[in-house]
Amino acid sequence: MLPATDRAHDTPSAAAFLGLSTSILNKWRVSGRGPTFRKFGARVVYFERDLRAWADSQCRRSTSDAGARV
Repeated sequence: MLPATDRAHDTPSAAAFLGLSTSILNKWRVSGRGPTFRKFGARVVYFERDLRAWADSQCRRSTSDAGARV
């Protein structure tokens, strides 16, 4: 069960939260590159804790730092 304070975002809201376009978030969802999401029928939902975790995983120390491989 998700915490009561964990806000659900649709794609436009999640993109705005991350400072990204909805287009890139849609592309990343298809390729598996973006944040974790859930599907309820045709509805795609991102939970805020997943958006924050994904954003935190994108931290780099330099432009040559590829980060952790997933």
